[in-house]
Amino acid sequence: MTRKLVMFDIDGTLLDHDKKLPASAKEAVQSLKEAGHEVVIATGRAPYFIQEIREELGIDSYICFNGQYVVKDNEVIYRNPIEKDFLIDLANIAMPHEHPLVFMGEELMKSTIDFHSEIAESLATLQANIGPIEMNANYYNDTEIYQALLYCKVHEEALYREKFPNLHFIRWHEYAVDVLPLGGSKANGIAVFIEKTDFTKEQVYAFGDGLNDIEMLQYVGHGVAMGNAPDAVKKAARYVTKDVSEDGLAHGLEMVGLL
Repeated sequence: MTRKLVMFDIDGTLLDHDKKLPASAKEAVQSLKEAGHEVVIATGRAPYFIQEIREELGIDSYICFNGQYVVKDNEVIYRNPIEKDFLIDLANIAMPHEHPLVFMGEELMKSTIDFHSEIAESLATLQANIGPIEMNANYYNDTEIYQALLYCKVHEEALYREKFPNLHFIRWHEYAVDVLPLGGSKANGIAVFIEKTDFTKEQVYAFGDGLNDIEMLQYVGHGVAMGNAPDAVKKAARYVTKDVSEDGLAHGLEMVGLL
């Protein structure tokens, strides 16, 4: 079989609803690697949120921050930070509305508030073994920020979408919205990755389940939505597999002929 490039989201795709890696998923990834395919993680998480699963699966290439930070064979090949002025303006709107922000850099993340229960609750769902987040409302002065987390309710999102046409907002939690540079997506990160390899789009397979996976599933030659994905994600995919808790990843790989 011709060598393929296989992209996997983490939450709800590689990891099940309890944030566990199903044995079938681990075996499937190993089989892909043994067959000579290149396996890459494509996630909205920061690099420091994926170290454990990368080590368990032996994956050295990954796309983080929803496409804004791309690593191939442990070497950073692409960075797309949010413009500092946009972050300043965002903070100037969010803070008076008492909407906390978390600024995510390459190595650390900092919050505009010392503690907030919604930040703690949302990040706890990732089970990424992170400690308390330090407060630094001006963290963008110290480092490049690739993604921000905005804490507001669904009905409050319109305020930010209207005022910040140069930013991209994707809700990932009841309390939290990812904030990215305009045009930023996993698809953009994949395009960069492809440029550095000899793969074509038709040779790329991507698996995902979240709203932040829509562009990725539409972009690649073979987009596979998990059975637990919302309808909007399934409509964007070429294929739909079973729920992650029903060995959906392995089933999807069999469906597209990679296993």
